[in-house]
Amino acid sequence: MSRVISLAYLTFIPYTAPQAVRLARACGYDAVGLRILPAAPGGGMDDLIHDQALLRETKAALAETGVSVFDMEIIRIGAEFNLASLTPFLETGAELGAKAVLVAGDDADESRLIANYAAFCQAALPYGMTADLEFMPWTAVKNARAAMRILSAAQQPNAGILVDALHVGRSETTNADLAAIPREWLHYCQVCDAEPGTHFSLEELIYNARVQRFLPGEKSIDIKGMLAALPADLPISVEIPSEPVKAEIGVEAFAEAAMAATKALI
Repeated sequence: MSRVISLAYLTFIPYTAPQAVRLARACGYDAVGLRILPAAPGGGMDDLIHDQALLRETKAALAETGVSVFDMEIIRIGAEFNLASLTPFLETGAELGAKAVLVAGDDADESRLIANYAAFCQAALPYGMTADLEFMPWTAVKNARAAMRILSAAQQPNAGILVDALHVGRSETTNADLAAIPREWLHYCQVCDAEPGTHFSLEELIYNARVQRFLPGEKSIDIKGMLAALPADLPISVEIPSEPVKAEIGVEAFAEAAMAATKALI
């Protein structure tokens, strides 16, 4: 069955957004995921909100290649969440044709997190984008059950849960939990590999998430079981940061290898 395969930001860095679009086309990806807000202060991104020349070049590359933008990163909902400041993010995402927004829940006050997440969903809806909450074991949304609880309370038509193989393998999330997620809450998933387990330190969790993961099949996360628990046509984002390997073989060769390993899964 044909399904959309998207090249994620962490897989193609340090390429710029327009370079990534052309790389995706060369390697057979259907789409890209772009990061236009940093994951942490000072973190990497393509500043498509303020750099109009870069935005024009990115749009030209999309038109030239037929590649689309699938998701935009990253909205972090913490205690000081400021929805009003995110209008330029949403406007830029809509201009690029993005379908989904990756959301992280960083607020330990769950009632406030639910309210702010619902408000962001409402803000994204007129732009035609879903708001996909990614559970990660070091955040306030630690597993799939927590994400489901938040979406159940938020009650928004464009709410979603983003399932990342790394966080499935390193949280208290089972394939049965994944199978229980309502279909309307699933818009895409992310694949990679690593050693599974819940014993890793915070530093190890973040290092693997942001710097070094592995191609599907190189380690032992049950990615096939994860995909079997999810809809067969669910779009896949290939998110495999692997800075040591990219430094050795180059970004393009790594993107090709990541595509080949992903196709072998499906």
